[in-house]
Amino acid sequence: MADTDKKSAMTYPTPEQYQGWKDDAKEMDMSVSEWMQAMIEAGRKKFDAQVEPDESAEQLRRQRNDLKTELERARERIQELETQLHHGEQAVIREFVEENPGATFEDITRHVIDTVPERLNRHLDELEGDALYVDDDGYYPESDG
Repeated sequence: MADTDKKSAMTYPTPEQYQGWKDDAKEMDMSVSEWMQAMIEAGRKKFDAQVEPDESAEQLRRQRNDLKTELERARERIQELETQLHHGEQAVIREFVEENPGATFEDITRHVIDTVPERLNRHLDELEGDALYVDDDGYYPESDG
């Protein structure tokens, strides 16, 4: 098409828009006029603007339900572990008071402090080989081994 067959068209973008167009045109090694013409033609093409989801609503529902189930199981397990921990520690206090009626707060505190090594050894024995391992007299998470 000869230059005489071209028509002029104008637009009035904001300075920010124009700067963005200018930057985009520079990245594409075009003049702003060439870039505008290319973008207008691209916009005029009959393409389907529909966005296809990566997953169907049914798949997303299934994933959500699986995650909710997994979360509920994790919450139940945490509750079980907290209950075991609290009942275990509470049992130590309860047994001491049953064996020593009228024990003072200081008596109970001293008993809990004095029996920590025994309870700690039991906990470490249960964790060792499952969640922890020992190397050079140090404990490490099993995932590091």
